[in-house]
Amino acid sequence: MNLDLNQILPATMILFAVVDIIGSIPMIIDLRQKVGHIQSEKASIVSAVIMIAFVFIGESILKIIGIDVYSFAVAGAFVLLALALEMILGITIFKDDVPASAAVFPLAFPLIAGAGSLTTILALKSEFDTSNIIVAIILNIAVVYGVLKSSAKIEQIIGVNGIKIIRKVFGVILLAISVKLFANNIPLLLNQ
Repeated sequence: MNLDLNQILPATMILFAVVDIIGSIPMIIDLRQKVGHIQSEKASIVSAVIMIAFVFIGESILKIIGIDVYSFAVAGAFVLLALALEMILGITIFKDDVPASAAVFPLAFPLIAGAGSLTTILALKSEFDTSNIIVAIILNIAVVYGVLKSSAKIEQIIGVNGIKIIRKVFGVILLAISVKLFANNIPLLLNQ
């Protein structure tokens, strides 16, 4: 295990921006109203299992279908760009249906461990050690669990406008991350 705070902190912040659990508070509250009680523990555990499993098998899945990590990282940069534009501009690019039960779907997947998170995890593998990514995932899931448990209180404290501001700030951060991810991986992809 090669734990490095200089890798854990950026990986944690990148995943935090992608998961955007603070910006998802309005959706979480809406889901609670529609389906009743949300099982915070179950949603957090399922999300962690999906994300950690993807750290280990995501690359193998890519190899089976003939895609290298650099191609996936560049594609991930475009997904992050789309997510950032959603956050900054307040538009909806990715649409999800709301089912009868919300603990696993749409909370654990795709809200927390969705396309953006999984793409980001594989992209992070091209820059960070696996152990540091796993620690970043665990830290993010701890925050996710805390937010799910106390979403109503957080909404009262921050307010609707506060949530919108935070969402836009993380959108700009995510936009910068997508540009960096693209810039770091496109030369590697082209030099193969």
